[in-house]
This record gives sequence, C-alpha cells and structure tokens, in this order.
Amino acid sequence: MVEFSSTNREAPPVNLREALLRGQAPDRGLYLPEWFPQVTPEEIAAFADLSYPEIAFRVLRKFTDGVVDDAALRALCAEAYNFDVPLEKVYGRVHVMRLDRGPTASFKDFAARMMARLLGRFIHETGHHLTILTATSGDTGAAVANAFHGVHGIRVLVLFPLNEVSDRQRKQMTTLTGNIRTVAIEGKFDDCQALVKRAFADETLLAARLSSANSINIGRLLPQTVYYFYAAARLAQPGEPMVFAVPSGNFGNMMGAVIAREMGLPLRRLVVPVNGNDEFPQFLKTGHYHKIEPSRNCLSNAMNVGHPSNLARLVAVYGGQMDETGKLRHKPDLARMQRDLFSSSVSDDQTRATIQRVWADFHLLLEPHGAVGWRGLMDFSAAEPLGDSPAVALETAHPAKFPDEIERLLGFAPEAPPALAAVDQLPEDFDRLPVDYDQFWKYLLTHYA
Repeated sequence: MVEFSSTNREAPPVNLREALLRGQAPDRGLYLPEWFPQVTPEEIAAFADLSYPEIAFRVLRKFTDGVVDDAALRALCAEAYNFDVPLEKVYGRVHVMRLDRGPTASFKDFAARMMARLLGRFIHETGHHLTILTATSGDTGAAVANAFHGVHGIRVLVLFPLNEVSDRQRKQMTTLTGNIRTVAIEGKFDDCQALVKRAFADETLLAARLSSANSINIGRLLPQTVYYFYAAARLAQPGEPMVFAVPSGNFGNMMGAVIAREMGLPLRRLVVPVNGNDEFPQFLKTGHYHKIEPSRNCLSNAMNVGHPSNLARLVAVYGGQMDETGKLRHKPDLARMQRDLFSSSVSDDQTRATIQRVWADFHLLLEPHGAVGWRGLMDFSAAEPLGDSPAVALETAHPAKFPDEIERLLGFAPEAPPALAAVDQLPEDFDRLPVDYDQFWKYLLTHYA
C-alpha cells in the first residue's frame, strides 16, 4: 500500500484515505507518495485501446489498493469521466489536448469529480461530516462546487478574490446553493490561499473537520496524472519520450505530469509556462526563490499565483525541502530540474498575440491559459527544436469562459456549452470579507463549527 508523507517531514505517514480527509499535513506540509508505483511500458502501450475511464481505473488503482476495492473504483471512474478528452492535431506531431469538456468547462473537473466521489465514499464509511475549504483563482471553485454539490455529509466553502475572476467563473460558483457557500475576499488569490492554510493549522477549528479541495490536497493531483498517460498512449510509440506544455499557476497540473513521469511515463521535457508571475522561471534559472507579493494581475487569471503551493512538492521530488512560507530549508538538485523542466514567462501582450496567431494560422481557438501553454511550447521549440518528438500543449479552459476578450481579439464570441451558458440567467448568492483572519475565523465558527 502506498503511504503519503509530509514535505515538511515532521508528521507521520498516512494512507490515501487519511491524506484526502486531512488535505494538509498537521505540520503544514503537503502530502506526497513515499514511493511511486510504476506503470510499465507494456501497460502504457495497452492503454492505446482503452477508454479514458478504464485508463483512469488502471492508473489510480495503484494508489487506492487496500483503500477502495477495484469494482468500486472502476464504477467511480466511469461516473466521473463521462465526457470526451479531444486530442486535436495542429501540425506534424504537435497536438492540443482539450481538457475543457467537463461540466464546468475546465481541467479542474478531472480532479474535482474523482475527489468528490472518493471523499463521499470515505465520509459514508466513517459516518462523519466534512467541511471542504477551497481557495480559487478562477476555475477550481467552479469545479469543486459542481463536483461536491449535493454530496451527503460534505459542506463546501469557496473563497475567491473579488474582481479577479471572470463573470462566468464567478457565476459558476455563486449560483449553487444547498451545501455550497461562496465568499468574495477583498484581496488576491494568495490572500485567499493564506486564509485557507491558516485555518487548517488552527486547532480551535478542529470541530469544523476541515479539509481542502485545492491542489494542496493530494487527491487533486493523482487524477491529473491520468491524461498524460492517455495522450502518450495515443500519440507516442511505445517508450518514446514526449513533450508536454502545461500552463501553470499553483503547479498542481504540472505536478500531475511530474508524478506520471516518476511512475514511468517517458518525458523528453516538461514545459512549464507561466504568466507575468514569473517566480518559477527565475528560480529554475538561478536557484534563488523569491515569491511575488502581491501577485500580478494577468489576463490568464487562474494562474495569478505569486507563490505556488505545489512548489514544495516539486522541490521534494528533486531532493530538497521548502516550507509553507516558501523558504528553502534544503536546496533541490537544480541541475536535474533544469534538464527535466523548461519554463518561460508569457506576457499579456504575447498571450493576446498567440490567440490571434493560432486562430489565423490553424483555425484553432485558444483562451488565455491555453495560449500561455502554446506560447511556452513555441518558446521551448525555439530553444530546442521539437524535431519528430510528439508534443502536446494543454488547453485548460473553454474559450467561452472569456467571451469579451475573445471577441475583442477575434471579432466573435465563442459559443458556450449549454451548462456554461445556463449560469448567466441564475441568481447569485455570496458573502464578502476583508483579508482579515480574525473575521474569517468568526465566519467559520458561525457557519461550520
């Protein structure tokens, strides 16, 4: 059985059930597998003939063994992944993987839907209740609220930065009721995330039984390993290394690729493009880490993160240690990181130009986050030509989430999927708080203790 230990190395290891229920380790570290189960080249080759839900089952069972029986896990995967995962050829062996076909039209659906089902099962087994506390910079809140809506025994509180999410992103969260509650924080995403992390470490809130659906919860990362195996099985020859470009903010999606690589997925290079919050490219270049406070407000708003939580996990994989404040206690193997990873910063002007250029050249519609991913792949290709390597850029949200920007750039508004368009007409309900932990603490005690 795979156990999970804290990146701060001051808490005992736990099994998958406990890691998901806790979210953050008691020492404020993040859980990471103590060892990575392997997916063999033969298994990856066999994935080529399997559906996405079946691939998900075969990958995730390596972590759920002893916690969830196979029949139940297979059923959960079939329920969670009842939508397409298109791989669109752009040119040669370069593709875009669209992760925007789930119910909230973002890649966060892949993790949130599986996590909701696993946690719902664990809560049913224990008979306890749970409060999911989540900070969002755009898409996480919508995916989590949708996935957990109506799940018995679980209440959800979503914090989002006031005025820094799109109208549709906000409405996807604030139009749900029942066990879902949303709060607009008068600050940045990093302020929301800091409030969440402090609440988890607050012993006076133990009665609220808090857990997280942010990517600080390992339950968010493990399902995100699956689509890398899915793409490789369909686009690469057995054993052939691929290039993935993953637009990154809090680095959960990128860590899904890193975990997949540690499990045996052949990767030539992992491209990690960011927006104007460029703390990671600078760290990768110099080995010195300086978080950005406050985070910079960029067009790709879901990536406006000045200190990615999952950087602690990445540093741990490379033999180092970073605490929850961003302080490096032990430096990672920077030379190996530089061999494995490539990162560039993409400005808003470059993002807009990429949306226009890709539409003009390939009739391919990207939204700002996908455009950052595509530009990052092109930056890598300019530095190290792709040649015949299979390469995939991830499109992480539906363009209809950003209709005003797309219309300004291309002259038309993208058609919204029915579920996305429906929220425009629904009434909203949310609360509002300043960046003040004492007020947030009182709010939690009032509604959840």
